[in-house]
Amino acid sequence: MVDLPVLPNSVPGCADAATPSEGRKPDWLRVRAPGGDNYTMIKKTLRERGLFTVCEEARCPNVGECWGGGTATFMLLGEMCTRGCRFCAVTTGNPGGWIDADEPRKLAESVALMGLKYIVLTMVDRDDLADGGAAHVGECIEHLKLREPDLIVEALMGDFSGDAAAIDIVIESGLEVFAHNIETVARLQRSVRDARCNYEQSLAVLRHAKRHALAPYTKSSIMLGLGETHAEVLTTMQDLRDADVDFLTLGQYLQPTHRHLDVVEWVHPDRFDELRTQGEGMGFGYVAAGPLVRSSYRAGEFYIESLVRQRRDGSPTQLPDEAAWPASY
Repeated sequence: MVDLPVLPNSVPGCADAATPSEGRKPDWLRVRAPGGDNYTMIKKTLRERGLFTVCEEARCPNVGECWGGGTATFMLLGEMCTRGCRFCAVTTGNPGGWIDADEPRKLAESVALMGLKYIVLTMVDRDDLADGGAAHVGECIEHLKLREPDLIVEALMGDFSGDAAAIDIVIESGLEVFAHNIETVARLQRSVRDARCNYEQSLAVLRHAKRHALAPYTKSSIMLGLGETHAEVLTTMQDLRDADVDFLTLGQYLQPTHRHLDVVEWVHPDRFDELRTQGEGMGFGYVAAGPLVRSSYRAGEFYIESLVRQRRDGSPTQLPDEAAWPASY
């Protein structure tokens, strides 16, 4: 097992949370060092084709778990984001309109080589492009579907500056799940996210996606441990349900470097369990909640895949048996 860094912070936590100021990291935030045959194969395939994953770029603590299980979240449009959110480790800058025109082909070939049946695509924000990169993302998905028609595609997208036409391009490319993260509660948006992001714009993106004629499943995520209150989290969850979001993930914020936002509290697993139960009561189709849960989450993907395949077959919806979920969950 390896320890994630404990970072100093003087802000007191809640009664059910360990605080960074206590000088220790909770046991529930320990993860295994990455390794294994699948991990090595995926890393080699990515390097050979010049592809990027958010697993590495955002320093996800679950990279060993997911890659070891044969799944990865591919990051499109390069490794440089035009926005500078204070929680994110992805490089900020101006790509100057650069796009790898061969990325759709390389991505489709890589996914076929890995034998994946469910893939998550994400992207850097590209405010330097007129459509925010929507056409490129759409082309990537179309290539994937042509190569592997049975493949299920979840696309975790930026907000495209609220451009409805750009959102439509991505949805009409053939994806099954349209995801966009609201990230945090309304009060903390300006201190956590880039100024070009905002709470209402994110809700509008999710509402628009769900109202599209193709009606994809929609998904969002909230980070905890940034100083939000329990009531604020519940309000955000209800706002997402009011936007007809189907699936929700909640996880612990981890400071990627000393230049990023401090962790205010380590939220106890019991609080995540409580939020999961409350989210299910609000009507979300699926809620993944836990300290190491991230937007891309293997157990969640297993659940969503089952629903997507039932929808394709026109079968009555049956919730998957939890006993059949991946062993690590």
